[in-house]
Amino acid sequence: MASNRHLGRIIALQTLYEEEFRRDAADVDFDLEAVLDRNIERYADMVDDVEFIKDLVRGVLAHVDELDVILQPIAPEWPIDQIARMDRAVLRIGLYELIHATDVPPKVVINEAVELAKAFGGENSSKFINGVLGTVLRQRTDQPDPAADVVPKVKAKRT
Repeated sequence: MASNRHLGRIIALQTLYEEEFRRDAADVDFDLEAVLDRNIERYADMVDDVEFIKDLVRGVLAHVDELDVILQPIAPEWPIDQIARMDRAVLRIGLYELIHATDVPPKVVINEAVELAKAFGGENSSKFINGVLGTVLRQRTDQPDPAADVVPKVKAKRT
């Protein structure tokens, strides 16, 4: 199931990226549910937890303003709208899971976000994502950084 959830997060990331891109392009024909269904259908033979994907996409979009308010003070030199679109989507997914997913350990959430950033982000994206989400986790739980060997203050690629 873990690899299935990893694929689910990839599908969610694709959907959220497309949603933001098309919204920013003022695409009045955008239909989230149709795009979500299309993206899930592409991997239908490999995905068995469709509800996880739908809940993740819908949850991130329902809480996007809350997520951005939490994220902004963690990386104040990078306003949310200046973080690369892909990195922003990965951060939102990771933060949403840290706050709202009760069935996924925080270290797994951060690791998954880092893996998404490595696969789809820029050169420094994974370090940036790791630093930001690690800081959120420490602030929310007063736990030690799960990735203490990574310098939390790194630069993200601007859009």
